[in-house]
Amino acid sequence: FTVLLMYFTNIATAQTTDCLHFSKQCINVANGCDSVWSIVEDVCNISVLGNRCKAEDAIGCNRIIQVLADEYPEFKNCVCTIDNSCSITALLGKPCSIDKDNISTETKLQWSLSALSKQAYTANRTCLDVNKDCVEDEVCNKQLSLYLKVCSVNKKCNMEECQAAIRFFYHNMPFEVAQMMTFCDCIQPDESCHRAKELLHGKPCAVTAVPRPSCLNVIHMCEENEFCRKKYKTFRSKCWRHVTKKCYDDETCLETLIKDDMPCSANADCKAAYISNWGTMLRVECTCQNSPPAEQPLCKLFHHMLHSTSCFS
Repeated sequence: FTVLLMYFTNIATAQTTDCLHFSKQCINVANGCDSVWSIVEDVCNISVLGNRCKAEDAIGCNRIIQVLADEYPEFKNCVCTIDNSCSITALLGKPCSIDKDNISTETKLQWSLSALSKQAYTANRTCLDVNKDCVEDEVCNKQLSLYLKVCSVNKKCNMEECQAAIRFFYHNMPFEVAQMMTFCDCIQPDESCHRAKELLHGKPCAVTAVPRPSCLNVIHMCEENEFCRKKYKTFRSKCWRHVTKKCYDDETCLETLIKDDMPCSANADCKAAYISNWGTMLRVECTCQNSPPAEQPLCKLFHHMLHSTSCFS
């Protein structure tokens, strides 16, 4: 028994050391990891009292660490499914006891977002209605406040940090709630509604680049990034199966397609894949205005795939 205990203790110590090493690397590399890490620090907001690590939102803290691990696989062993203190312990390298209050917090989170999910089935809800629903819901409001704090237009915009906050925000929402927020619109030319829509959809910080990039460049940049490439391939296979089936990655073939050749599946899997693109460069507003004539057909095809709402109308 003593030998086994020493073995598992050594494993745990090695894991903690690795997590600390990865976190230090993450802060110093220029691949976007530092932006996600800043969200980890904001969400976890950890104070150490005695032998207990106390995060203000332990559930949210563990979830953003899961987001970190999804995007940067070296952190995969730093996520714990046993309790909500475990991941915090691994990243901090400090002895922490389990906070039993987290059970009631998780139940509260499930009840709260479950109640909010029911609003998704109410017809004709504008972005202003959806925004109010979220603000009035304790759990949703807490997540929204963090996201808006990071993406505030009152300070200098850090696009990567804001995108990481959006990914965390939508990752934390049940699918019905995320869908309600993503596809909300404004029926009337209502300034308050359009402002609410911009807040929910990450404008201007997460989606507005100056000057606007070519849609062709956006796709090429995405394909060079492993995390974005996976998102794009899933989106294309779930929403634009005809494109995937006929052309795959052959741009010469893609140039021959027109909008009428592109039926969109628009099913639940497609909507989930579309929502998963939020907070990535695939949601950055792009243009084809300055593209050379030879690139126009392909550029316009990509613009249609990324930004056309006709698929979900």
